[in-house]
Amino acid sequence: MNYYKKLVGDRIYLSPKSVSDESISKFTEWMNDFEVTDYTGRSGQITTFQGEREWLENSVKNTDNRNFDIIDLYTNKLIGTVGLENIKSIERSAVLGVFIGEKDYRSNGYGTEAIKLILEYGFKYLNLHSIRLDLLDVNERAHKCYLKCGFKDTGCSRESIYLNGKYYDKLHMDILEDEFEGDYIRNKNIK
Repeated sequence: MNYYKKLVGDRIYLSPKSVSDESISKFTEWMNDFEVTDYTGRSGQITTFQGEREWLENSVKNTDNRNFDIIDLYTNKLIGTVGLENIKSIERSAVLGVFIGEKDYRSNGYGTEAIKLILEYGFKYLNLHSIRLDLLDVNERAHKCYLKCGFKDTGCSRESIYLNGKYYDKLHMDILEDEFEGDYIRNKNIK
C-alpha cells in the first residue's frame, strides 16, 4: 500500500486518508470490533466493506474535514486514524477525532503522538483557534491522553450516551491555540 508522508513525527506519520481496498478492509475490521467502536459511538452499527467504502469516500471528499491515516514510520503499517472535522473558518474551530485500531499499538503513545501532530497542523497551518472533542467518561485512557496533549475539561452531558444497556456521561474538552506548545512535525521546511 502506498501512503504519503504529510506529517512526519518520531514514530509515525500521518498520510491523507486512503480509500484503497486494503485500507477499507482494515477499517471494516476495526469498525466491527467492540474494543474500538464502544469508544467511537459506532457499536450499534453493522459495518460492511461497501458501507465503509462509501463512508471513507465521502469523508475524503468533504472539504470541511482533514482526515489522516496513522502509519507506523518504520513498517508503513496502518494503525489508526486521526482527523479534524467540522472545520469552521469564521469561528476558526474544529472537532478532533482519533482512534488506534491496531491492538498492539494501543497504550504505547502512538495516539498521543498523532494528536500532537494534528494539533500543530491545525493551529499552525490551518489557523485554528479552538479544537474540541467529546468522549465517554469511562474512557479513562483517552481522557489521560487528551490531558497530556493540553486539552482542558469544559463540561459534561450527563447520561447522554446509551451503550451496552447503560447510560454514560459524555465529557467535553477543548484546547486553544495559545495553550498548545510543541514542535512535533519533523518534515517541515520552515522552522
